[in-house]
Amino acid sequence: MKVRTEARRNVILEAAVALFKELGYERSSMNELAKRLGGSKATLYGYFASKEELFRAVVQTVAVSHLAEAAAELQEVSETATLEAQLMRFGERMLFVLTNDADALAVYRMVLAEAGRSDVGQQFQESGPTEYIRTLAGFMEAAMARGELRRLDPHVTALQFTALVTAETQRRLFQANPEPVSVEEIRALVERAVEMFLAGATPR
Repeated sequence: MKVRTEARRNVILEAAVALFKELGYERSSMNELAKRLGGSKATLYGYFASKEELFRAVVQTVAVSHLAEAAAELQEVSETATLEAQLMRFGERMLFVLTNDADALAVYRMVLAEAGRSDVGQQFQESGPTEYIRTLAGFMEAAMARGELRRLDPHVTALQFTALVTAETQRRLFQANPEPVSVEEIRALVERAVEMFLAGATPR
């Protein structure tokens, strides 16, 4: 029963992603989703109590779950991995999701489009970025305690690092059909970001 329930939840999420991509957040509704799924609205509400809860699940699934996992891995300090190597690994995983995952890109675009008209932007922040930024900040704080980074606000430091990683790819949000970014290109982008970050964040 548990397997069937999880499978059904995944089917709902897939349909919700398609619905949000097509209609945007405000125009999408639980009624329309139930109609497309061919089931009852009561069944749908059995999985997600509201459109807001459904949206948070979509954000977690397609936009930030990989980033949360990557940030969590940073907490597993390795004796052989340098700070630079750990930042490179996180940055590469982050950029791969943001540049080559069509569903994730669609969610980010939807949030940008709707943020000025509703609380969807706040929901987005609470559903994903806040979580992995908090974890990344914990990693930065630990690096500061080891003397690998300057003593600064770890939360701000985490935000600055992610901003550098995404600096050269932000334009993709405004392109109709951006070309995929190769693994080699992603590595080069992240290398430049990590180099710039460490130039300003390491002890002087």
